[in-house]
Amino acid sequence: MGAGPAGLTAATYLGRFRRKVLILDGGSSRASWIPESHNTPGFPRGVGGPALLTEMGRQARLYGAERRMGRARTLERAGAGFELTLDADAPESPPLIARFVLLATGVVDRLPDLPGVEAAIRAAKVRMCPICDAYEAIDQKIAVLGEGDLGAREAAFLTTYSKTVTLLHLGPLSTLGQPGALKAKGVEILPIALSNLSLAPDRIEANPASGASRTFDCLYLALGCEMQSRLAVQWGAAHDAEGNLIVNAHQETSIERLYAAGDVVRGLNQIAVATGEAAIAATDIHKRLRELDG
Repeated sequence: MGAGPAGLTAATYLGRFRRKVLILDGGSSRASWIPESHNTPGFPRGVGGPALLTEMGRQARLYGAERRMGRARTLERAGAGFELTLDADAPESPPLIARFVLLATGVVDRLPDLPGVEAAIRAAKVRMCPICDAYEAIDQKIAVLGEGDLGAREAAFLTTYSKTVTLLHLGPLSTLGQPGALKAKGVEILPIALSNLSLAPDRIEANPASGASRTFDCLYLALGCEMQSRLAVQWGAAHDAEGNLIVNAHQETSIERLYAAGDVVRGLNQIAVATGEAAIAATDIHKRLRELDG
């Protein structure tokens, strides 16, 4: 389940293993937000998220993968396998039956309620992943929007790339564990409310209640994500405090024959990680199907 890099990679592998595969596409992948990635292996000149997903989808179809729009509403045991129903199906529609299921459902970023934020993400003025693209922000005036330790960690990480990093802190400063340590790294801490922040085509504007107006070249969001692991978690799958699914060395969850790969598994939300985990999961699924089929 999932039509992002992890799901499409698994579909390609399983198709080449001559397995019947159904991709459940629940809507826009997180990767579709990427204006241009320069850390995706094999694309030294960069590649946009939509273009990458288009090519990965074409590759999966080449090996027979079927794609269907919809989100799984229920996931239940059916013999040794699974039975799934979709939100888009009519009540009388027959459920989908599968011997193995791979969850590649990813995460959904928490976006601030700022006019134009989605367009600013696509224009690379607002960014969500410093591991992916902080290299492109070298020596820029960088702002990080967040609260507490999450915002502090991201701001500290970005000091590798710029000497001008400001944490635009939402909420009371008491939620910051060690503001002194953050300042020692060269990070300025500026308390702000969302209503005092605006996105211009060529800059980020901050107008704090006290103090002069400020402008920044780009804004990183450190507001966290919502894990799309509901189906597995409500069924009892092991997970950590953030909802990341816990898997074994072959990407199988604590529920037999239910696998997971990509952002739904760990906090390192990277295309290369997602595709690698999907390849591991798909190969193990094929191996176990061979054993089941004699």
